[in-house]
Amino acid sequence: MQGQQQQAYDRGITIFSPDGRLYQVEYAREAVKRGTPSVGVRTPEGVVLAADKRRRSKMIEPDSVEKLHKADEHIGIASAGHVADARQLIDVARREAQTNRLRYGEPITVETLSKTVTDFIQQYTQYGGARPFGVSLIVGGVTNGRPRLFECDPSGTPYEWQALSVGANRSDIRDHLEAEYEDDMSLEAGVGLALSALAVHDDEEMTPDGVDIATIDVDTEEYVHLPPEEVETHLEKRDLLADDESGDAQ
Repeated sequence: MQGQQQQAYDRGITIFSPDGRLYQVEYAREAVKRGTPSVGVRTPEGVVLAADKRRRSKMIEPDSVEKLHKADEHIGIASAGHVADARQLIDVARREAQTNRLRYGEPITVETLSKTVTDFIQQYTQYGGARPFGVSLIVGGVTNGRPRLFECDPSGTPYEWQALSVGANRSDIRDHLEAEYEDDMSLEAGVGLALSALAVHDDEEMTPDGVDIATIDVDTEEYVHLPPEEVETHLEKRDLLADDESGDAQ
């Protein structure tokens, strides 16, 4: 009998368990943990977004693995979890950013965009007939010279962070970020911290094709996606580049 009751709470997204839990939302969080990690770092000079985008097969084109997305000129989004779910939420974010520019004649703030996306996510935890989104997003950007960094999780709750990770090995990466983060670090140092955080997850050294990095500088307030050759330079500078990429092995 107890097992049947448990299954009833598992199947019903709109039904709380006796201890106040929504199991489908918790299962969605578990789906996020199965995704490769993404990292966000906020510094006084801007925001850094980085993602592990290792391919399941060498036959997959690297450009088809999308983990970082440009939501607006001044906002970027990193994801971890189900890619298809992430694409739907990215579309929601982009439409909202464009609507804000058309309606008010100004760019949307990072906080407003994050809360709009989480409001959309939350609807799928409250109504039957659809499952929650199995993805977490990191929304980072600059508004009026102020860098902001938010997490949007499957429950539909927005959290603001100085530095965070979503996806696999989150607790270990978070420990690394807490130990190494400094309030006054430069944007360049933020890139280094993001890469070293991703290295906590990687058993092997990283390659330029397996890492995505984007920055939003407070001066330009523009989303910039770093090309592979620049990513390689950052990896080599921090001794994170795989030997076959640096020419040490044949």
